[in-house]
Amino acid sequence: MNRTNPHIEQLKEIVNNLPTQPGCYQYLDEKGQIIYVGKAKNLKRRVSSYFNKEHADMKTTLLVSKICQIKYIVVTTDQDALLLENSLIKKHKPKYNILLKDDKTYPSICITDEPFPRVFRTRNRVGGKNQYYGPYSHVGTLNLMLELIGRLYRIRSCRTLLTEQGIAQGKYRECLDWHIKKCNAPCIGNQTQQEYINQIEQIRNILNGNLKSVEQILLDRIQQHCQNLEFEKAQEIKEKLELVSDFKKKSQVVSSGLENIDIFSIEKDGEIYYINYLHVSNGFINQAYTTEFRNRMDESEPELLATGIMELRKRYGSTAKEIIVPFKPEFTEEGIQITVPEKGEKMKLLKLSMMNVKQYRADRLKTADKLNPEQKHTRVLKELQNCLKLEKIPLRIECFDNSHINGENAVASCIVWENGKPEKNEFRLFNLEQKNGGDDYASMKEVMTRRYTRLIEENSKMPDLILVDGGKGQMSAAHEVMEKLQINIPVAGLVKNGHHKTNGLLFGKEKAQIGIKAGSELFLMLERIQDQVHRTAISFHRNKRSKSQISSELTEIKGIGTKTAQELLVKFKSVKRIKEATIEEIETVTGKSKALIIKNNLK
Repeated sequence: MNRTNPHIEQLKEIVNNLPTQPGCYQYLDEKGQIIYVGKAKNLKRRVSSYFNKEHADMKTTLLVSKICQIKYIVVTTDQDALLLENSLIKKHKPKYNILLKDDKTYPSICITDEPFPRVFRTRNRVGGKNQYYGPYSHVGTLNLMLELIGRLYRIRSCRTLLTEQGIAQGKYRECLDWHIKKCNAPCIGNQTQQEYINQIEQIRNILNGNLKSVEQILLDRIQQHCQNLEFEKAQEIKEKLELVSDFKKKSQVVSSGLENIDIFSIEKDGEIYYINYLHVSNGFINQAYTTEFRNRMDESEPELLATGIMELRKRYGSTAKEIIVPFKPEFTEEGIQITVPEKGEKMKLLKLSMMNVKQYRADRLKTADKLNPEQKHTRVLKELQNCLKLEKIPLRIECFDNSHINGENAVASCIVWENGKPEKNEFRLFNLEQKNGGDDYASMKEVMTRRYTRLIEENSKMPDLILVDGGKGQMSAAHEVMEKLQINIPVAGLVKNGHHKTNGLLFGKEKAQIGIKAGSELFLMLERIQDQVHRTAISFHRNKRSKSQISSELTEIKGIGTKTAQELLVKFKSVKRIKEATIEEIETVTGKSKALIIKNNLK
């Protein structure tokens, strides 16, 4: 596709005069709208890369064809460029930039800004002075947190706007929560505002992962009750302390010495990237969130990870001074330490983040596959295309296998796999010549020559990829047929391990082995193809061998030849039915004299 930009020479002039300092650049279309915003350590070098070479990526080629004007802003540091890029993208929402999804689908815990605050679960973050903790991508963690808070503290759930003046004037009435001991009824003066606020402060400590202070407060209260000989109250507080300790065991993932740390990991799926964000305080994960975004242009993973770090830290107000990542992102900020761990507690946290992002990707794909099964097939075939570096997606695959015993009753099968599914109506079975029966390579040449000669003659649909169930010899035979018939179709070999199980692919002239991850969607599809072609060939071979054995039972009768035996089997389908037939029924095929011989011998 030719997408020549008529403004290219004018744009190159602008590029030649760009400074070599850090900054942000903006591409505008013919309407003057910003279609892309980017950052660069060296503006001139980065922007010139768009105009001084051919781009294999169609998205970049399309972008360049749309550019009519270039604007830029010079800054002093790389960090300033990253911050500016982030704000410009948010402001202008350029068509070709990364699309970062929001977190509206994930719940958070809200503490309201009221004289007597409420604590509840919400999916809507509104403005004002309310405090939000989360979001929680794993709802079970949020529920566990709210359950602990509910069992430790008696916080009101009503929406009444309580004020000390209203309480003093007796404006409010207690509700059911007071009667069932879920609330201390501050509305009727049973609890002072300061006592209530103290509970809210302890809840904030729990949500921030600071359980030590909560435990210390509870211990102090136990000692105070014991000194006052209030043993029942002390026992009640002790039970709450045990709740906190139990929650601590379930929630603490690393040493409590790790304080105020952010962890990020990234996972790719085509043009979609997933970033997981964890925040750890006192050894507890008190924030966990995974988001997805589309890579509109050809940004590198370090660039994408840097964008995710900037966006998520800003979105959730993180003040962490250390960030743990799987590799160095294009992110720098004064006073922030970037750590790429190799072992220890920090590596444990990174692995946890990576496990979460992989699980999130798997869950999203599973949901998408249920809604659109065809999407799954396309994705797997796209993976096969990338694996073999094919020019197009192999939507139609044909696979061959042969079967024989010591060269006898040699047969072959060809199965068709289209759009990720078997097309059984297009399966084909072949009886092979006796001379090729014991030679697997000659058999492969024969069946493929017959198959594709016929497709050429009938001008029928050709496959996008040919698979042969065998090693290098079968692949060489297949390549010979392709060259002889002058057909340009890629050929790959299905490789099995010592246990006769699918193990990988052979591909290319060098027949290099390409490993496929066991258990992956692509691996399972190749395994199904291999099992199907093998089953089809074996089944056909058994049927042929069975018919051959039955036919020999008839030909052992003196005076009955192979032709007569085959005519009888065509008519009656089996020897058993011939035995059950009358002489009159048999003689319609063989004549009266042969019918008598057959009937007498089969008794």
